[in-house]
Amino acid sequence: MTHLTRFAAIVLFTLFAGVGAASAADYPVRAVKWVVPYPPAGTTDVLARIIAQWLSEKMGQQFVIENKPGAANNIGAEFVANSPPDGYTMLLVNPANGINASLYKKLPYNFIRDIAPVAGIVRTPNVMAVTNHIPVKNVAEFIVYYKANPGKVNMASSGSGTSVHMSGELFKTMTGCNMLHIPYKGAGPALVDLIAGQVHVLFDNLPSSAGHIKGGRIRAFAVTSAAREPSMPDVPTVAETVPGYEATAWFGIGMPKGTPRDIIEKVNAEVNRALADPKMRERLAELGGRPIPGTPEDFGKTIAAETEKWAKVVASSGATVD
Repeated sequence: MTHLTRFAAIVLFTLFAGVGAASAADYPVRAVKWVVPYPPAGTTDVLARIIAQWLSEKMGQQFVIENKPGAANNIGAEFVANSPPDGYTMLLVNPANGINASLYKKLPYNFIRDIAPVAGIVRTPNVMAVTNHIPVKNVAEFIVYYKANPGKVNMASSGSGTSVHMSGELFKTMTGCNMLHIPYKGAGPALVDLIAGQVHVLFDNLPSSAGHIKGGRIRAFAVTSAAREPSMPDVPTVAETVPGYEATAWFGIGMPKGTPRDIIEKVNAEVNRALADPKMRERLAELGGRPIPGTPEDFGKTIAAETEKWAKVVASSGATVD
């Protein structure tokens, strides 16, 4: 290589490096696609749209929600994992991403390897909702009732592999209540049958069940979080009867592995600003959400811990989708 050729190569490298740095500094310069692996209008979709509106207003470009439901989140997660790592494709990370790592025997991607954690958003409790058609008043009586009626009590969920399903599986493992699991295609039809008494218990996302609970159509026996839910202070936690029980839904943002660090930090900082805003915190509280601000590494630790936790539950319950 001649001196002239070497000099030209150095100039070109410097120019391209400068372009990359500038693009990261100016990010975003076009719309950002935010993949939500659920249908529109559900709690998860609403949460993403609230945060997307904030990011759009504060970062100067549209953060556009693209719903990609199917295969228990795997379609949306795989799409993001295979997208260019340029900061213009994000994933709404949720409990199914940690659960699926062990629930499915084979996946075409590895979530922890292929998705970079960006920012945590909120944790939300599930609620142990029980039909009015069985004569029990609390968690302790429910356990006694099950053991007096083996094989006659069943548990609904909004689908195999959801946090709703696995919250129930954890309860089964810790109490010995080996209820038949009946998966539905969403919380809506599961709630219809719970109200009618066709199924007996549902560990549902709190926002989905709250209206039915307040209307007296079903009963809230307990929330699944470690502490009581401020919006339902009279409802105990499952752990008050079953020590050590805790199961919450958690949500955040991920991007394809290899996305530039400064882009990740820029989005992380803006999400943390959103979570510190009093009006935003109030809106999230209406969904039963408790903000989980922190660094990308903090959210990565959450993902790893939840993946490990639910792998143990999957193993002990024998649950599988394949």
